[in-house]
Amino acid sequence: MERASEWLNSFSSNYQDELKDLGSISQTTNKAVTVSITGGKGGVGKTSVSLKMVKELASLGKKTLLIDCDYNLSNTAIKLGLPVNNTFYSLVSAEKTFEECLYKDGNFHLLSACNGSVDLFDSEFRLEQVIIDIITSHQNEYDYIFLDCPAGLSRESLTLNAYCDHRIVVVTPDRASITDSYSLVKVLSKRFGVNENHLLVNMLNSKSQYVKVVKTLSETIENYLGCRTKVLGGVHKLDTVSSQFDRYFLDAGKNGHHQNFLQVVKKFTDEMSRKSIVEMIPSHLNELKEQEVH
Repeated sequence: MERASEWLNSFSSNYQDELKDLGSISQTTNKAVTVSITGGKGGVGKTSVSLKMVKELASLGKKTLLIDCDYNLSNTAIKLGLPVNNTFYSLVSAEKTFEECLYKDGNFHLLSACNGSVDLFDSEFRLEQVIIDIITSHQNEYDYIFLDCPAGLSRESLTLNAYCDHRIVVVTPDRASITDSYSLVKVLSKRFGVNENHLLVNMLNSKSQYVKVVKTLSETIENYLGCRTKVLGGVHKLDTVSSQFDRYFLDAGKNGHHQNFLQVVKKFTDEMSRKSIVEMIPSHLNELKEQEVH
């Protein structure tokens, strides 16, 4: 079987055909559910949402890995109050093993990136190749692998979004975020054949604002792109100083925002459970038919 790195080394202009080849690798060997947390615009809360979602899944007994794909502007470790390090460069340069580069807290594992590493900046590597090789090498060790992807339409980020089983597009109520999110979905559809995404609305001020964002974005995507948007819910804006935001948002205490986010996680996991059941039905029916024949 061709490794993901070999496929990416021969990356040509025909995105859709090659993505199908890569998809066959994922479908054949993949155990972990792969999810990218993405968005068209920066500053919408992707990293906080990524950490919150992965940690909640870990608390439910799921073995989870979060990979910070903003390879030289990492925020995951900072938001967790961990020391900034260069372990990602150590992994890329083969100075350390994957296991040695992980931060572990029970079922939650984190591969953080670097912060302004000159060595990493000067090195020649392809981010998408490194990340996909990590996934294919360790997919049997986790229930979920999440990617905290950089915002925007970079080739690396788009490739990683398209490779994942699911994408959660984080959008805020401002016009720029909505417009950029549509652009992200458009390019994923037109260049990679991705026709389904999840949507999470962040930093809401009211329920009416949530309804307006969901209606505007999902209907525009369906009418102009023919793509499906699965809405996970909304998260209200926290009325707290920025320095206290992450401590409050990532807190597993029984505050209102935590309970609200649990509904988002439940909606996603319920969908994954239904999908697993549906995928099991055909093989089960085939077994019954074989028994009837004999």
